[in-house]
Amino acid sequence: MSINHTHTAETTIVSSKEQIITGNSQTVFGGASDISAFQQVLLTANGTVTAMLEAHFSEQIQIIKLSEERTKKELDLPNIKLNKEEEIIRRKVLLQGKISGRNYIYADSFLLINNLEERFRDQLLKTDKPIGKLWSEYKVETFKEIIYLGQHPANELSDYFCIEPEENLFSRTYSVYSQGKINMIITEKFPERCSW
Repeated sequence: MSINHTHTAETTIVSSKEQIITGNSQTVFGGASDISAFQQVLLTANGTVTAMLEAHFSEQIQIIKLSEERTKKELDLPNIKLNKEEEIIRRKVLLQGKISGRNYIYADSFLLINNLEERFRDQLLKTDKPIGKLWSEYKVETFKEIIYLGQHPANELSDYFCIEPEENLFSRTYSVYSQGKINMIITEKFPERCSW
């Protein structure tokens, strides 16, 4: 899979400085010899990240909302057909351990409002439940397609993970479909160097 994206300072979907990826995670991160089995699972699995984190770390996961804005925006993505200007909610959150207070994942999501079921959308906006838990609660059938895998310096996200700005984060972006319609584009990032 070879993907070309344009990047502005506003989006975190793909940066021109990031490596564009071809192949599976072992090929992609072959140079990162310390990648753990759990990190590979997080990068490539199709299940909900919240459930994987809770199972692996034996603690409940909560979200910490960093920002949430409702806007209209043109999204230019490969192999994804959207209206010229979609009404979206852009949400940035941390997936954090409820007991440990440790930040495991930073997520930047574009939620296509018109393609979300109303009750699901209301819960997403009015509560602090992770998206994965809402999918389970509302029994939403989803199909996820990974459109980008990469790694890049943490920069301004470094404080969330108590690492240096020049240390790398792994990153993946995927689209989420339900009932044949795309309704989310999510980018998740977590540290390359960790004790997982």
